[in-house]
Order: sequence, then structure tokens, then C-alpha cells
Amino acid sequence: MNVKELLFGRPVTPAVNTGNNHARSVQGWLPIADVRNGVIITIDGQFVKLLEVLPVNFDLKSDIEQQNIITSFAAYLKTAPDSLQILVVTQKADIEGYINRMWALYETEENEACREMIEDNIREVEYLADREALTRRFLIALRYEQHMRIRTNSVDAIMQRLEEEANTVRNYLEMCGLEVVRPSNEDAFLCDVLYGLLNRKTAKEVKLPAGLYAMLEEVHGDMNNETNITFEGKDVQHG
Repeated sequence: MNVKELLFGRPVTPAVNTGNNHARSVQGWLPIADVRNGVIITIDGQFVKLLEVLPVNFDLKSDIEQQNIITSFAAYLKTAPDSLQILVVTQKADIEGYINRMWALYETEENEACREMIEDNIREVEYLADREALTRRFLIALRYEQHMRIRTNSVDAIMQRLEEEANTVRNYLEMCGLEVVRPSNEDAFLCDVLYGLLNRKTAKEVKLPAGLYAMLEEVHGDMNNETNITFEGKDVQHG
């Protein structure tokens, strides 16, 4: 069993009409069939690429910089895919690491007044995190559209086309002063993002171990196995 099976159950072959062959399993409601080469494949044969963008504070930019950002972003929107989506994932701030460090300082602090200050700080941070403190992740979703030109009628060609779209996004957003995250392992990145989206509460308490995807690949080998996928009424092969 590989990491994708651990997260989403065993993969199914995506097709336009899959029916409900896994009514009592994860696949019965999960729309994801596979994660491969940095692309999400849905059970209805859609191909989606997710990019994470690190934000900047627009208000801190000069008037000229703000105008350049608006102009560059407007230029990209003229060439962007029709199905472009901008997703904002909001969660309560993760303060566990900070709280643990503060308690460690509390245990080693000998001055009673300082211990009281540390304890008061911990209570204040917990109060703010519970009511006000939030973290946000900004994602761009690019979906393969039928009118996009591809070199061959294959899954690899679709993935290559989506990568070209992703490079276009990166180039325009860099002109806006924004950084697009470039993960060393895109499949692991996508699994982590999807895990957080599908398990909003659990993901705050139970994190995927660092290097999990690499460890499983080392044990099981290449996890991008050969799969038949149906789209546009034809079977295409990847492998």
C-alpha cells in the first residue's frame, strides 16, 4: 500500500461514468482517483494542477509597485484558462510548537516572576489562537480544458500541457512580486494539501510525517503505476 492508498483508498480507473461501485468505502464519496506527476486525476476524468502562492502585503507597496502588480495580474487574467480557480484555505493558527517551547522555558526558569510572565503569555496566546489567530494558504487550481492543444492523445501530454500553464502562472505572478511554491516532490505536496482539505480537524492534530512519501517510494518503488484513463470517449495509456 502506498501513500495515496493510505490517504484516499485504493485508486480506481477514472471515467466519465463510474457509478457507485464503492458505496461503503472512501471511494464512494471521494472524487479523487489518483495523484500523479503533480496532477490530481478525478474519478470523472478531470486533470487538475494545484499551485500554492505566498502572499505579499499589497498596502505596504509603493504606488508604482501597486500599479505594476495590478497591470501584471490583469495581463495574466487575459490569458488564464476559463476554469481558473483561486482558493483560500483558512484555519486556526497552529501554536503547538510555540506553546511547547514556552513550557520548556517555564520548566528551566528559576525566577518566579518570569515563570508567571511565561505562563500568562501562554494563556494569552491560547486565548487569541482560539478566537482570533488564523493562518491562510492561497492556492490556484488549473484544470485541463478540452480546447487546450496537446501534442498526443495521452495522459502525459495533458500533464505536460498543465505544466506549461503552471509556468505561465509562475512567470506572471513573479512580475507581481509573488512567489509560487516549488515543492521538491509535487505528489507529496498535493497529498499533504488534499489531506488538510479533506481532514480539516484531524490535520491540525495529526500531521503527515516528513518524508513519508519518499520512504514509501523507496519501499514500494515508483508509485506512478500504469493506468488506463478514459477521456473524450477514448482510452489513453500512461506508463
